[in-house]
Amino acid sequence: MYLWIKALHIVSVVTWFAALFYLPRLFVYHAMARDKGERQAADTFLVMERKLYRGIMTPSMIAVIAFGIWLLYLMPHWLGMGWMHVKLLLVVLLVAYHHVCLVYLKQFAAGRCQCSHVFFRWFNELPVIALLVIVILVVLKPF
Repeated sequence: MYLWIKALHIVSVVTWFAALFYLPRLFVYHAMARDKGERQAADTFLVMERKLYRGIMTPSMIAVIAFGIWLLYLMPHWLGMGWMHVKLLLVVLLVAYHHVCLVYLKQFAAGRCQCSHVFFRWFNELPVIALLVIVILVVLKPF
């Protein structure tokens, strides 16, 4: 049972991160289309962003959290390890990032997002750093 839950957790993580990487990239293109006055392209990005957020990103996040809690239930001693504390902190920060993406999505939909495509290029790098640290923590369990 443990290995099945672990496998499903990993698949959920991969799916969630794919969306965490792709949605801000769509924001880059959306901001560029907005700045060029390409209304039809901007409208297309709105649909893509909304479907990605609601159809893939949020269900994946929920699955990551559910399977992660299940794994912690099966392996409660992990909660006493420092690497898990750091990992859980990063997961909380990723959930916050996920919700910040929703704020930007709503701002784009309302025509109020003023962030540049350059901002979103940098914003897009934050989950990369989190993923790198999480993988190192899980594999090496340094503390």
